[in-house]
Amino acid sequence: MNVITTNIKEILSKNSSSFFIPPFQRAYSWGKQEIDRYFDDIVRIIESERNQDEMDKLQHFFGVLVLKNEEEGFSSRHVVIDGQQRLTTTLLLLIAVRDRIDDDDTKRNLEGTFLRNQSSTYSDKIKLKQVTKDWDAYRALINCSERVPNKITDGYEYISSMIKIKNFGAMDYILALSRMNVACIFLDERAFMGEDPQIIFETLNSLGKPLTFADLIRNYILLGLKSDDQTKAYEEIWYPQIESILHIRTSHFFRDLMQYKQSKNFKVVSDNNTKELYALFTKFVNEFYDGGKNACIVDAVRYVALYRWINEVELTAIISQNVDKNKIIVELLRNIFHDIKTEAFKPVVLGLLGYHQFGLDGKKLSDEQLIEALTVILTYLVRRRVLKISQGENKDIPILCDDIKKRYSFLLTDARKEMLFLLSGNGYNLRIPNDVEIASGLRGMDFYNSMRSYSKFILGKIEEMRSKVSVDFRNKKITIEHIMPQSIERSKHWQNELGDDWNDTHKEFRHNIGNLILTEFNESMGNKSFAKKKEQLANSNLQYRLDIINNETWNRNNILEHQRKMIERFLATFSLPAEMQQAENWDSRKPLSDYDRDSISLFDDSCSEIVTGRKPKAVIIYDELVKVSDWQGAYLEFWRWLLKNNPVMFGSLLKQEPNGTYPLIATKSSLITIVEIDESAAGKYKRLIDGLLFSKVKEEVEENPIYIHINQSAASITSNIREVMVLSEMSEESVIIQLRPSTAL
Repeated sequence: MNVITTNIKEILSKNSSSFFIPPFQRAYSWGKQEIDRYFDDIVRIIESERNQDEMDKLQHFFGVLVLKNEEEGFSSRHVVIDGQQRLTTTLLLLIAVRDRIDDDDTKRNLEGTFLRNQSSTYSDKIKLKQVTKDWDAYRALINCSERVPNKITDGYEYISSMIKIKNFGAMDYILALSRMNVACIFLDERAFMGEDPQIIFETLNSLGKPLTFADLIRNYILLGLKSDDQTKAYEEIWYPQIESILHIRTSHFFRDLMQYKQSKNFKVVSDNNTKELYALFTKFVNEFYDGGKNACIVDAVRYVALYRWINEVELTAIISQNVDKNKIIVELLRNIFHDIKTEAFKPVVLGLLGYHQFGLDGKKLSDEQLIEALTVILTYLVRRRVLKISQGENKDIPILCDDIKKRYSFLLTDARKEMLFLLSGNGYNLRIPNDVEIASGLRGMDFYNSMRSYSKFILGKIEEMRSKVSVDFRNKKITIEHIMPQSIERSKHWQNELGDDWNDTHKEFRHNIGNLILTEFNESMGNKSFAKKKEQLANSNLQYRLDIINNETWNRNNILEHQRKMIERFLATFSLPAEMQQAENWDSRKPLSDYDRDSISLFDDSCSEIVTGRKPKAVIIYDELVKVSDWQGAYLEFWRWLLKNNPVMFGSLLKQEPNGTYPLIATKSSLITIVEIDESAAGKYKRLIDGLLFSKVKEEVEENPIYIHINQSAASITSNIREVMVLSEMSEESVIIQLRPSTAL
């Protein structure tokens, strides 16, 4: 390692040197704030130099540049490991200064000294080679050609506007650059010197914006190459075949690829575990691929399109050459990953798609076998969601990848039977619910509210099974209709329709599956009489209408009959073989449950039991972890997240009429009214912004602040969060509570 102290003018003016920003670096990102700070330093130096009364002229420390030299004949190339943003901004300043000069000789001198280099191998002899995303925009500025929309162009235009305001000459700016001192660190190419550019880069970036998992992998693959090879690898493989296709999902792709290849569960990608995952990835490459990095990337590229099929709704995706079967496969992927929103099965399905596309030992999964396997996965997920079971899926389902590979010959023989065999071989928490469980759950369930995330999907699939015609259940015009209205307190004809026990019937069956149908009417039929609803439903194209219009009345008996039919249809739509319909579809040798688990999904069937008597240590919302000390703290963190990330939903909940005595959230003005009626309410609400109890607040920090009702049990808090998640259409895995060990209570 060689360290020299010089100035930025000296660094940039060397005619034998050119600069290369590796493709693993981020694109130019400085905005107004960073450029203002940089330009202010330039202005202070110039004004100090012009001040006749100032003896010691002002200088400025530009910072550190970390460079790695690549010698090429009589010239040298400096690979920029750190300092690209400052270096690029300086060159944008020089381009802007050049464009303000009228004297052609000065213009040529400035350009020949700082912007171009006759020994450069880059286009138009440009001295600095930008990353691929910025290269066209930067080159256009150097060549005074038509500008390309880009952050680089924005930076140049902003600097130009500031230069126009100041009455400084070109040489003022050149002199300022000579007063900007820089520490240049030149890395030794020899690995044994401990100056691996990759390690240096990771260390230097440890204090800035965290590198993503994909950033670290890209650097790992590219940094060992020469600059020309880096550019080629990035521009021909990494960017067009991976990053430009997956975009922000690139990190998740490599995590799921690792899960599939190693049949292991790895932590969900987040800023908190990026380096941990990266260490596991490098170990994975070294142990799994004989050809190392190159073999890994060649293999990964094969799975990019498959991962895109999983993550994006591509109705035009060509997975099968058979048009009809392709449509079925695409819809199944859409059901599993967009309607159900499971994350756990991504590595499993990635593997199944791989077997379908590439095969194993020369034998590919047929279209029919892939469809059967995906249908079983869908059935498994829907049945478990009905019973509010999801705990353990993210941890244990990826392990199936190896089981599928080992039993691949069985999968080729009978894919449905084999997938059911594998999924029923887990413990109780990962069981396949049988028909008895499902029927019991549906009979007593508030289907409309508790299945809000899946209700239209489930009813749509049941309709498809009956009519053999696809139903666009995602269309907002397709709605769920309550035959017996949601509110009948003021409806005499509905009270008469239901009979003397109308109130009990209404409370028990209002949201039951026996009182619900799917309709294509955009607006609810509301409180219309049963006769009027029948008239309207007669115009429906959906088979559900027949369940209703063939009845003369709609009372408890009719609802129970419709409930029976709907349960039968559900079991036929998401069916199990006869031998599994009443069986215990789990491995009895494995433990029933684990009530000392370290984390829990709020949609776990046993959530209320598990959280009672336990305390949380952190809440994880979409991979963002926040430590908490109690359930009130976890509750406040959830509401803070919702306000920040979904203010529209937060606002609608704030306006809702409370179901009970106390609203879940309230503004100060509305809370004052509540406290006037019930003084004890002052001790039941905490201020959202800082968690201060309303009774303890002496002054407000904002106008009409928001308060949260926190005087609730752990079971109530988790239940409330779950309901808000459903209303907000958040996936079941999006909120996880980390629990303290029960022995620590």
